[in-house]
Amino acid sequence: MKTCYNTGKSDSIHDDPSAEHETIPTTTSWYLADLGEARGKQELFIKQSPQKLKVLREHALIESAVSSNRIEGVEVDKSRIRTLIFGKPLLRDRNEEEVRGYREALKRIHEEGANITLSENTILELHRLCRGEISDAGKYKEKNGDIVERQANGRTRVRFRTVPAAKTRA
Repeated sequence: MKTCYNTGKSDSIHDDPSAEHETIPTTTSWYLADLGEARGKQELFIKQSPQKLKVLREHALIESAVSSNRIEGVEVDKSRIRTLIFGKPLLRDRNEEEVRGYREALKRIHEEGANITLSENTILELHRLCRGEISDAGKYKEKNGDIVERQANGRTRVRFRTVPAAKTRA
């Protein structure tokens, strides 16, 4: 048996048997009901535990910024990470500037995400935010650069080969 998604009633009990109704499988309607219930619980949790959510959000921002920058070979002193992401310290070096820039790009996405249109200009703007005040910020790449893993023993290996600069719109 299938359920009408407009009314939630099974097809066999509609008042107008000649009317055409789109249907969804009963199990799908159960899943939709479960999702609605979960959404209600989420909203209740948001109202009852805003401090826990704030801590989780901060932790996610820190992990995202650190991990994403580490892929690029950018590392900063662990004691400075929280200040870089949530404070406004004087930046000590290029690596700290990259972490701060990544935070700025994430901030824009989180605050304006629903209103941001995905376009070439948007991508270039997010790149400009991430790269900070360096010459290639917000521009297509002009030189080749792969993602390289640096191991504790000093050895390196290419983790990801990027698109060559000649194949971009530089």
